[in-house]
Amino acid sequence: MSCIFCKIIEGKIPCKKIYESDTILAFHDINPRAPVHALIVPKVHVKDINSLNPEHSRFIVDVFDAIPEIAKKLNVHKSGYRIVINNGKHSGQEVFHLHFHLMGGAKLGV
Repeated sequence: MSCIFCKIIEGKIPCKKIYESDTILAFHDINPRAPVHALIVPKVHVKDINSLNPEHSRFIVDVFDAIPEIAKKLNVHKSGYRIVINNGKHSGQEVFHLHFHLMGGAKLGV
């Protein structure tokens, strides 16, 4: 598989890990769009939101359960942060493995 996030999950490409569980991995974005910019990915390959099915619900719940801990590790839990999911080419999705952006560290524009 040529998915860069799958290679990161498998340890074939290094990353700056922030958080890891059996089902998800969070790491620093190599092309940050905010002072704090993390990516949170399920360890199972799901192309995008449209590809989700009921079997994936555990991964989505795990992501949202971990977000407060990740935000605390990144020291944005009090000042605030944004969670973004891009879905499809027109949204700006560049890697077609479902992922969540956690961004903060400054006042973010609309």
